[in-house]
Amino acid sequence: MEDAEKGFQQHPDSIPEVGEDAATSVGASPLPPAMTEEEHQELQEKLVKVEDEILTLSQVLAAKEKQLADIKRKLGITPLNELKQNFTKTWQEVTTSTAYRRTSETLSQASLKATAAFSNVGSAITRKLEDVRNAPTFKSFEEKVETLKTKMSPTPSAGDPGQEDSNDPAGDTLIPQPDGSATQETLTN
Repeated sequence: MEDAEKGFQQHPDSIPEVGEDAATSVGASPLPPAMTEEEHQELQEKLVKVEDEILTLSQVLAAKEKQLADIKRKLGITPLNELKQNFTKTWQEVTTSTAYRRTSETLSQASLKATAAFSNVGSAITRKLEDVRNAPTFKSFEEKVETLKTKMSPTPSAGDPGQEDSNDPAGDTLIPQPDGSATQETLTN
């Protein structure tokens, strides 16, 4: 670390900071061997002149930016409006680009094909379900379920047609047996 500091102290000709005059920072540096005192003085003057021009141009630019901001404010152009305009312009440029149009057309065609494919799959599933429902095996199964449902549904009592028989304990159900008879069992929840 100390070596770095010594190296810095040995080379005082560092790059000038922003706002620092290069002419004053060069100071008394030795003249290059091929340059006379006159040439050196002339270059120093040119350097000062260019730095002055840069400073003047920076001040003019700052004044113009302030003038621009004032005009925009008077016209009601806010940074948000500018952002919206830039976004709209960029979006318009994107949507008119060849790549966007090609991609849009491709996606549109893919969407149409996918819609047709889903429609075909849906139709095929519907046809298969109708085929299964119309099959003799399913008809037989449907009849057995209907018969079982009829056997298992409780019969309303004579006194109150909307309620089950009050003599049956709650939760008792008739379970059909393979021989065709029914037994009563209590279901547990």
